Amino acid sequence: MTRTVLPEGWPRPKGYSNGVIAPRGRTLYVAGQIGWDTEYRFAHADLVGQFGAALDNVIAVVRAAGAAPSDIVDMTVYVTDVDAYRSAIRELGAVWRERFGTHYPAMALVAVSALVEPRAVVEIQAVASLPEDKE
Repeated sequence: MTRTVLPEGWPRPKGYSNGVIAPRGRTLYVAGQIGWDTEYRFAHADLVGQFGAALDNVIAVVRAAGAAPSDIVDMTVYVTDVDAYRSAIRELGAVWRERFGTHYPAMALVAVSALVEPRAVVEIQAVASLPEDKE
């Protein structure tokens, strides 16, 4: 089970954790995932739709390694339009809660000028702490 870290006197952050202590075990590094399906098709052109699909892809890799979404300890989200992210924060929060509930890993959001896949507007990279008994 992971444990979040909040320095004394700091306000609790919204939508992420400042630090996460992972249990001993193996670590899974999830490559950047974008919002397409297994056939490399985008069902959504918008940030919210692609964010959900990219999260689903991250979760699929984590589950394939024998872990759960709650085992994700770190995540970096890359977006091509930070203003679109800010404008959709409520919708993005709902998409997050559908998949993670109130689990918030240590996170960073980075605005980039473009992603390798031209139609992608978001890419998500993650790190998960695998349970000891999983190979």
